[in-house]
Amino acid sequence: MNNLREVNDDILKDWLMFREDDLCSLTCDEDRKHFVYFDEISERILKNVPEQNKKYVKKQLDLLDENFMDYICYWNEKYYRNGFCD
Repeated sequence: MNNLREVNDDILKDWLMFREDDLCSLTCDEDRKHFVYFDEISERILKNVPEQNKKYVKKQLDLLDENFMDYICYWNEKYYRNGFCD
């Protein structure tokens, strides 16, 4: 989570980091049901890409994964920060 605002003694940041670790552990069936299996999906895509295009497609998939994670982190932080301010 590299896009959190810099705040001294940021309890929300600590909580979001904890939640990220907790959610990534997939502790229950419901968590596994809604997890984004990006690595597995990427592997399946790459298996069906011609060899000369694999490097490019892998780079684009990695950028998509990074962008998606930044997007999720940004909106989680925005949602929770605004919620706690209310």
